[in-house]
Amino acid sequence: MTRLRALLGASTLLRHLVLTALAGFALYLLTLELDPFRNFQLATVAAYLCATAGLTVLTGLSGQLSLGHGALMAVGAYTVALCQNALAEHDVTGNGVLPLSLLAGVLVTMAAGAVIGLAAARLRGPYLAGVTLAVAVAVPAATVTFAELFNSEQGLGVYVEPPPPALGPYFPNERWQAWLALLGALLTMLLLANLTRGRFGRTLRAVRDDEVAARLSGIDVARAQVLAFVVSAAGAGLGGGLLAVLAQSVSPGAFSLTLSLFLLMAVVIGGLGSLAGAVWGALLLVALPDLAHELSSGLVASSPGAAQRLEGNLPLAVFGLTLIVVMIALPDGVQGLLRRLSGRARRRLPSR
Repeated sequence: MTRLRALLGASTLLRHLVLTALAGFALYLLTLELDPFRNFQLATVAAYLCATAGLTVLTGLSGQLSLGHGALMAVGAYTVALCQNALAEHDVTGNGVLPLSLLAGVLVTMAAGAVIGLAAARLRGPYLAGVTLAVAVAVPAATVTFAELFNSEQGLGVYVEPPPPALGPYFPNERWQAWLALLGALLTMLLLANLTRGRFGRTLRAVRDDEVAARLSGIDVARAQVLAFVVSAAGAGLGGGLLAVLAQSVSPGAFSLTLSLFLLMAVVIGGLGSLAGAVWGALLLVALPDLAHELSSGLVASSPGAAQRLEGNLPLAVFGLTLIVVMIALPDGVQGLLRRLSGRARRRLPSR
């Protein structure tokens, strides 16, 4: 046991691989116990986690603000939809096709992230927020402008193969979707955890803390900021592609400016700068709209007029209120609170 601990402590990659395998096994067992609806929700959390983890790297580690990650998710989603449908039209089908479409979605979104990153490297503060905000507005509008390709507001259907026949004729499709999304999320977390623990992560932290000092120590600040955008965009592209697969459709309404705001608030509430905080943020992205829906349903019974006025705005209000409460009570987010509690628990344990 002592040698195993020493080996895991010496190798970051090995430690992360072991943790990923354990998490994957636990999630596999969880999907066997959940009903189809909960499996679909778990799959949605996994898809959002890809995006929140990427946004954590960008905002939490490199210090760059993005209000346009919902648009980057849309780029990945539309790319996956176009690839899947084009391959199906040419009778190229099978479960092996989907990874290729997701990879195409990630690559195209990385290219879009590189373009935005080049502009972001020259901008700071509100100017950078303004550029990313323009992206969040422009990308959904482009689907209307190029209606022949993207089918305007109606969006596109996404051809997705059913679960493999080897799993049996009655295998729940939602469980298969959960496996796909969880695999994508675990790979994202594994890659980002290794990146942020290595030289890339140290470079981003140096740029975030003091750009002048980082530049004097030989760091190419602009290159680091562009790379942060590219890495973050890859997570957003994969998350968007997985959401398109889960919904089997993609439309501009699913990737509005509101989604970009939700993503940013989620990573702040979860704990900015921590990949574990991105997990809490992804959970909140699924749980809080459900809470808002329940509140809205309760209002319908007591005051239908008030429920009608709040319809569509209640999730944003719940998210905003949660953000205010968390920032007052927990400035480091949910993960910061858990870190402090675990630290206190360790100090109270008797030393050997």
